[in-house]
Amino acid sequence: MQPALDMPVPLAVSAEPILNKDESLMRQSSFIGLKRWQWWLLVALNIFFLLAGQAAAVLLGRFYYDEGGHSKWMATFVQTAAFPILLIPLFLLPSSKEPSTNAPPSFTILASIYFALGVVIAGDNMLYSIGLLYLTASTYSLVCATQLAFNAVFSFYINSQKFTALILNSVVILSLSAALVAISDDSEGPSGVSKGKYAIGFICTLAASALYSLLLSLMQLSFQKVIKKETFTVVLEMQIYTSIVATCASLVGLFASGEWKTIHGEMDAFSKGRISYVMTLVWTAVAWQVCSVGVVGLIFLVSSLFSNVISTVSLAVVPIASVMVFHDNMNGGKIIAMLMAFWGFASYIYQNYLDDRKAIKAQIGSANCRNDSSHC
Repeated sequence: MQPALDMPVPLAVSAEPILNKDESLMRQSSFIGLKRWQWWLLVALNIFFLLAGQAAAVLLGRFYYDEGGHSKWMATFVQTAAFPILLIPLFLLPSSKEPSTNAPPSFTILASIYFALGVVIAGDNMLYSIGLLYLTASTYSLVCATQLAFNAVFSFYINSQKFTALILNSVVILSLSAALVAISDDSEGPSGVSKGKYAIGFICTLAASALYSLLLSLMQLSFQKVIKKETFTVVLEMQIYTSIVATCASLVGLFASGEWKTIHGEMDAFSKGRISYVMTLVWTAVAWQVCSVGVVGLIFLVSSLFSNVISTVSLAVVPIASVMVFHDNMNGGKIIAMLMAFWGFASYIYQNYLDDRKAIKAQIGSANCRNDSSHC
């Protein structure tokens, strides 16, 4: 017998049962009134934000380079520059009125966390910008799929994440998918990029994926061990403050490198015109922030590993879109790699479904024991 869909259940039941015990208890106390269908609705909404935002941002980033843009620091800057958009839901969403049983962290600790994460985010964004400059959108996206394998390692050591055979299968398949791209892609990158620069782009993208995975685990650890008060407002605040730091760091890089002097000429030389240049940067910035909301929301609702898996799905979809938009070369290796990425995603989702069913059955059994203690 399955419970009714509108039956109030804690997040620990409807989310990811492979979370450790302490985290499950913490999330249960934070979401004791959340209904199961409401949790799934929030998860679906954040998945949409992540998929749509990341796909649009990658395609617009490649469009910027293809049409005459060449500033790596500008491409880095726009990845966090639209953080003021997040102030809208921050002010619209009501703050949690439930008293916290944990003492809030000091301002110094919070500021240190936000500053450190923000600086790392800026560096990670720079690596991604270099990778996208020297790789086609399809190759770039498939290489980025390795972030799931990196996240598996970081989640195991940092977040005490446990793994089943299906999750391990997902990690291995996605890792092999990226490896297949590395050995089978015979192109030299966009617009005749040399093999040396292609290698630089590949290495930078791989390093960025590893650093991004570390960031996800560190953010989850911050929620678990330091901030402890897990509300969507807290999640948005972390995203806003780290984006402010990352944006400032990108601006410093833009001026220190001297690339700011080339922006006016870059705008004039942009093949689609000055207005198109500005709009490309604006909508790239907006798309990245929509993606960020989805990433942090899924970390908050489920786990960093789940967030990374969903991000990988978008990276598997982007090659299809890049073929239609930019006419990227899709050789046999890329097609197999893309199918493997979908396979890896399906393995993880199926494991999450099995864990969800198992947790619900355990809850029903526990409720029956309380109602009829003579049979327990």
